[in-house]
Amino acid sequence: MRLGSEQLSKIPATVVTGFLGSGKTTLLAGILRQMTGKRVAVIVNELGEQDIDASLLRSCALENAPNGETSGGHDMFEFANGCICCTVEERFLPVIQKLIARGERIDHILIETSALALPKPLVQAFKGPEVSQHCTVDAIITVIDGPAVAAQCLLKASADHDPTLQALMDDQLSAADLVLVSKTDLLDEEERRRVEAFVAAKAPAWGKTLFVDASLAADVARLEALLGIGAASEEWIDAMANPQHHAQHHIDACVMTLGEVDLKAFERALQGILSTHDIYRAKGFAAVPGKPLRRVVQAVGERLEGYFDRLWVSGEPRQTQLVIIGRHLDRDALHAALACAEVPQA
Repeated sequence: MRLGSEQLSKIPATVVTGFLGSGKTTLLAGILRQMTGKRVAVIVNELGEQDIDASLLRSCALENAPNGETSGGHDMFEFANGCICCTVEERFLPVIQKLIARGERIDHILIETSALALPKPLVQAFKGPEVSQHCTVDAIITVIDGPAVAAQCLLKASADHDPTLQALMDDQLSAADLVLVSKTDLLDEEERRRVEAFVAAKAPAWGKTLFVDASLAADVARLEALLGIGAASEEWIDAMANPQHHAQHHIDACVMTLGEVDLKAFERALQGILSTHDIYRAKGFAAVPGKPLRRVVQAVGERLEGYFDRLWVSGEPRQTQLVIIGRHLDRDALHAALACAEVPQA
């Protein structure tokens, strides 16, 4: 869809949705690293009490910040411990209205929803008269984990299949102007065909599907193209079927806070709880003795990965913090399992 002259004068907003670990934050981090010379407002919504994704995105924005700039030229708004699609009037609209009030300073709005967000209520907020005059939804981008979806297609008839989460993913796909299938370098040909068929059955007929891997984060041309789709999604969103019942009550989120940890012992302990508990996602930062950089730790299912991302800031507590999201979580048992990796302070 092409933008009309009316939409061209509006602030474009991109809504990025997708389930836990699909790659939403990685996508936004790549965009922010490349968006030099433009002011982007970023709205991040997380399930847990700690804004892990917001912290990661803030670090990416600062990488290209001019001297003396403390925000990377971007505005960051964080909504933790809940889903903004359920509190559009109370939490989301006031932020959009604040951005409209200084519209001449905003080039684009990026919205990363929580994993449980239903896109329709959020996009409908852009139809109100106070917002529709000034903003348009450039696109709804739904990110899905290619290997996870390929495996889920095989599990669909098994006892491990969760129909509530399947309904949630169906809702996210049915609202997508663009579906990004991530981690496709891990798919073989048969798995790719399985994912293609799954997306084709769920996504709108007019939508596009793009298979991507980690190289997208450095592909400036493709990242810029994602911010100029011009779908004006708010104009068709009412035609989308009403979303299924919200899955929030099926999900637990808890925060683990430790001191410095022995990295190998911590990763072994984390791998252990991933294999013995019903955990969808674990994400956070580890403080490692003798290391000036903080360690990003993230896991989807039983896949665990990590990297050092930035220096610890002066005065910042050298703590290990991990947000764990899953079902029927025993916080005390999880904390005890991880605490064995904690390094006693001298």
